[in-house]
Amino acid sequence: MEYKYKTNGTCSLEIHFTIEDDIVSNIQFMGGCPGNLKALAKLLDGQNVAFIEEKLLGNTCGMRGTSCADQLAKAVRKAYEE
Repeated sequence: MEYKYKTNGTCSLEIHFTIEDDIVSNIQFMGGCPGNLKALAKLLDGQNVAFIEEKLLGNTCGMRGTSCADQLAKAVRKAYEE
């Protein structure tokens, strides 16, 4: 299933990805730091929801209480539970 998640509190505005069972692929960030986020998407392609949450949930960016990575962890959990 293709999924779009509107981010909150980050430079990226939206995250697009595919989720089948609990495997996440085709991750794309709309906005944000392109080099870092492309690398993050490549590293996480084919990983499951629990792995992504374990590695990324709670990561922050500067003084923000979240980050693009944290938002991805929240997005994949939400998609998985729907």
